[in-house]
Amino acid sequence: MRIGVDAMGGDFAPGVVVEGVAQALVDFPDLDIVLVGHRDRVAFYLEKYGIADNPHLELVHAPTVCEMSEPSAISLRAKRDSSITALAKMLKAKEIDAMATPGHTGATVAATTVLARTLPGIDRPALGASMPAKADRFLLMDAGANPDCGVHNMVQFALMGEVYARYLYHKERPRVGLLSVGGEDIKGCELTKETFKRLEQLPINFVGNVEANTAFEGVCDVLVSDGFAGNVMLKCAEGLARATGYWLKEALNKSAARLVGAVLAKNAFTELKAHGSSDVIGGAPLLGINGICIIGHGGSNPVAVRNAIRVSAECVEFELNQRIVEAIEEAGDLAKPEKVEK
Repeated sequence: MRIGVDAMGGDFAPGVVVEGVAQALVDFPDLDIVLVGHRDRVAFYLEKYGIADNPHLELVHAPTVCEMSEPSAISLRAKRDSSITALAKMLKAKEIDAMATPGHTGATVAATTVLARTLPGIDRPALGASMPAKADRFLLMDAGANPDCGVHNMVQFALMGEVYARYLYHKERPRVGLLSVGGEDIKGCELTKETFKRLEQLPINFVGNVEANTAFEGVCDVLVSDGFAGNVMLKCAEGLARATGYWLKEALNKSAARLVGAVLAKNAFTELKAHGSSDVIGGAPLLGINGICIIGHGGSNPVAVRNAIRVSAECVEFELNQRIVEAIEEAGDLAKPEKVEK
């Protein structure tokens, strides 16, 4: 199995990426990793981490980088030889089985959609973000790839997320919820109301409307949303987590007794941080692409890079895309656009 990795993606590339690849080569000796990036910038780190001559590693030169501040379309127009575009081309040509990048999300979505195309029956790919809940995690679909959606897109997101939760989260019958402003089926906008009607008819474990606050209580395994609301929810959760950390630190620093208590509770704080961390997840799957694509956070550390490679391989092993196509076919007209009467 060959996994392509974007050496130039993320805020701390290529050093952090190469370190993560070095860990993956040790932990997953059956994998072949194709590292794509600027040869001269990557070479130093290959020597530093002792993997320059590893037989399971191949370095492919890509002279340019899609910077995080650049528009998404630039990866296809002005930077056709970037690491992200090179990986998308390799995915299309079946030269790699999967790709992982902690780089530019928009550029990755654009490059893979245009070059690798989408799976049969899928109009648009969706980004699945793994979110922490009380005792487990849930998958937010879509987390930002599609700000504007139709009802059939939402249905496709639900089916893709359900398959992912079944095989990657090991849920026998994943609970699928629809993000809305109330639990009743009459609540929400026109999009959510019409989506609700279709999700009810699918052969999935649909649990109805789910409000954003109850999602974190663990009431569903997959939460379906358009990319606009989903991304707002994701960014809100990230910001609240950072703010909570700041508030907690400020409160603990107000007295010596509190500081002593904080030291005694250090392990508890470590466990809490680990539960909300995305490092063990590795990245968000871009579901619906004709090939496996995992997109990591821009601030990914070596552990996150290593786990992005792991989950990429798991998706290939579980034949995720084949199962998604089967689910779409089984849904029939429910996963297709409504016919417009002339």
